[in-house]
Amino acid sequence: MEALQRMHNRGSISTGYDIDNSYKNEADNTERMYRPWGAGGGNSQTFTVSLWVKRTELDTQQYIWGAGTGGTNFFLVSFESDNTMRVRSHVSSSDQAVYITNRIFRDTSAWYHIVTAVDTTSGTAGDRLRIYINGVEETSFSTETNFSQNDSTMHNANSSYMEVGTVIGEANRFCGYISEVISISGSQLAPTTFGEFDSDSNIWIPKEYTGSFPQNSVFLEFKDSSSLGTDTSGNDQTFTLQNITAADQATDTPTNNFPTLIPMYTPASSCILSEGGLEWDINMPSGSAFNPNTSAMSSFQVSGTNGGKWYIESKITNNNRGFVGIVSSLAFLQQTTDPTEFVYWDFYNGWIGSSLISTETNPPDAAVNTIIGIALDCDNQRVTFSKNGGWLAANGDMTGGSPSDWRWDWTSDANFLDHPNCNGNIAFWCGTQTDANVYRPIHQVNFGGFSPYTISSGNVDENGYGNFEYAVPSGFYALCTKNLAEYG
Repeated sequence: MEALQRMHNRGSISTGYDIDNSYKNEADNTERMYRPWGAGGGNSQTFTVSLWVKRTELDTQQYIWGAGTGGTNFFLVSFESDNTMRVRSHVSSSDQAVYITNRIFRDTSAWYHIVTAVDTTSGTAGDRLRIYINGVEETSFSTETNFSQNDSTMHNANSSYMEVGTVIGEANRFCGYISEVISISGSQLAPTTFGEFDSDSNIWIPKEYTGSFPQNSVFLEFKDSSSLGTDTSGNDQTFTLQNITAADQATDTPTNNFPTLIPMYTPASSCILSEGGLEWDINMPSGSAFNPNTSAMSSFQVSGTNGGKWYIESKITNNNRGFVGIVSSLAFLQQTTDPTEFVYWDFYNGWIGSSLISTETNPPDAAVNTIIGIALDCDNQRVTFSKNGGWLAANGDMTGGSPSDWRWDWTSDANFLDHPNCNGNIAFWCGTQTDANVYRPIHQVNFGGFSPYTISSGNVDENGYGNFEYAVPSGFYALCTKNLAEYG
């Protein structure tokens, strides 16, 4: 368990230092940011690059960052299709160095801190390229080819480009969130320059970088939504953006982590997860039978008893043949098609139902682009729904009532949490109709850290977290690790 904690930062509260922003990079949108070094460059033999990443899609090759001039001249860091990590330096017609980890990186609920520290002038071959993940040096590799002494790489090289989200414009772009990119020219630095182990949890967390920024060094904080590529190192190395806009700024960071969506079962091959892991495209051809492998759930779960009060928004596009709601934890049902316990809003038929109750209530139906609010009250064990900001509970009352008030209370139905394969937890859930004519509902879910749809008003919870279209009800909070630490 200790090794798991040390390798997986799920957004612990940082003592004295917070990262406020990240940005969402999406391969499908051909997003990236880049900066030419120009004449003069920096130190291409000795440098360190530190950044935090959170994956949202797996099993494909994805370039995280790199540098180069195109063709056969590049330096890159990537996740591979088998979810290992590769660092490769290639100049002209040959590799200078190639490292591929034995470790795999599949956790889409966690932030990874990646430090690539290079000093090709070192007299010790094994010290010329050092790779650290969450404060721990990688030492086990399936491929390990060292630099020759005094090799010059493409990073910081004259007329070369540094790129974030890909390398030299390649198609294999990163899918997920990137936060706090720091590139230091002229120094091979330890990970403790940028992070530390929390004294209580022993989880690796960020700390403030207090060193200098020599020529060609870069600090990207993604704080200015109107110019996400702004360099705050003082070196004026602002990056050019490709298909990245203010809407790609996120508050999902290594010091305040938010959920994304994950498939509940082995996903149907037609389903597509995108937009920072928050858009679930259930791409079922017309006439397809219901397939439970098209369901998705939140990567965070909360206790069904005394688990806090949480607010979530969900929107459906393309057509309204789908539903959203909550589901009893499926931690032990992955890869199966077992019946599950759930409560949901059926967009198409216009009712709220449950696998556990024989009667259904009848709220207004929800057309395409309706935003459904979900108030999940685990302290009082009930869930309430809203439509475009209007709560469906009688007279807007969210503290009492019965299912006939478009609220469902699970205190009287222990089966909701007592399923043999349930661990007492609850997750957000979205899926599709059990109708043979279902085709392609697209769910867009906003937990508050990033919204896959445009927010026109902007509302935060009482602690200032989240970004929602409608007001967060009093006493409810965005589902994030800072709030979970206080209320969960």
